[in-house]
Amino acid sequence: MAGRRVNGDGSLYQRSSDRLWMGVVHFGYDTRGNPIRKSVSARTKAEAAKRLTALVRQRDDGLPPPDNRLTVKDLLTRWYDEELRIQVARSTAENYRSIFTHHIVPMLGRKTVANLTMADVNRLMTAALDERKSASTVRRIRAVLVQALDYALREGAVGRNVAALTKGPKMPRKEGRTLTPDQAKRLHTSLAGHRYEVLYVLMLTTGLRRGEALGLRWEDLDLSRGIVMVRRQLKREGGHLVTSDTKTAKSRRAVNLPAPVILALRDHRTRQKRARLALGPAWHESGFVFTSEIGTPVDPRNLYRDFASVCQKAKIGKWHPHELRHSAASLMLAQGVPLQVVSDVLGHSSIRLTADVYGHVLAPARQAAADAMTEALWT
Repeated sequence: MAGRRVNGDGSLYQRSSDRLWMGVVHFGYDTRGNPIRKSVSARTKAEAAKRLTALVRQRDDGLPPPDNRLTVKDLLTRWYDEELRIQVARSTAENYRSIFTHHIVPMLGRKTVANLTMADVNRLMTAALDERKSASTVRRIRAVLVQALDYALREGAVGRNVAALTKGPKMPRKEGRTLTPDQAKRLHTSLAGHRYEVLYVLMLTTGLRRGEALGLRWEDLDLSRGIVMVRRQLKREGGHLVTSDTKTAKSRRAVNLPAPVILALRDHRTRQKRARLALGPAWHESGFVFTSEIGTPVDPRNLYRDFASVCQKAKIGKWHPHELRHSAASLMLAQGVPLQVVSDVLGHSSIRLTADVYGHVLAPARQAAADAMTEALWT
């Protein structure tokens, strides 16, 4: 069947051999003067017309013709090698590669990017859910594919990002587990004299993340004003301890310290100076506020194990150091600290995030608002 023009550009016809609808667009000529034509196909005329329109738009935007031989696996590898490794931290890049190696490539790796559809992406997510992967894991799988296809889109390898047009599974609302005031006091009491007493108390009272607290240097503290500047985080990457920027731009922040914590940090600095003098050349000067017994940075994994034993001693059950952050937020809100202030102290990207995670703590405050209106109008 002869092709016909669609909106004056591109040919659309139904192939007689398999009854597929085909769309063809002329992209000019190669170096030998031969015409360059690219095609799309679909089982329905409407879908073929939609793909044809996208192909025409790609040509009109001055983008090169799509590579019909590029597979999803090849795209992911190219994206990792040419862009991902230079744009994100090494640990993040490795995490992305692990996701697409174990979840995307096995199912979609051989499929050509040009023929990838929303249905393919939806089937990928459905398969992951059927394998009892969590909603957050499935959303990460989709997010990796979205970013890879965005790279392909910018490179002109595809005309549209089909993964971005899909929707990930809804996330169940997750509220952070927090220490009760009684548990917090028992933990505080049991920490007396412990090597990391000041570190844990700082995390509990300010909500600093574990990496943020371990990444503090003395230059970040202004104890005369009672302020700590959160500028970096300490983490393990590629088998080594490294410092990097904070988790988000909003995480870079100033936090005011409670008066007892200021005093505790001053005492901690004095003890550290004594240890440095006692060890002499054996001391490794790192500049960190919290160090090992010889001055080296504290491995976050070691802190996790240490905190488990601390909680056992306090008889409060098993807790993760990150839950000190949740506890700090909940205790602040329970004491009537405004939500916006708590959000700023935590370094959240938005107040909405704070409200979503800690909304359950605000129930008494919301009831107080309702009671206030009752008193204003009915009493």
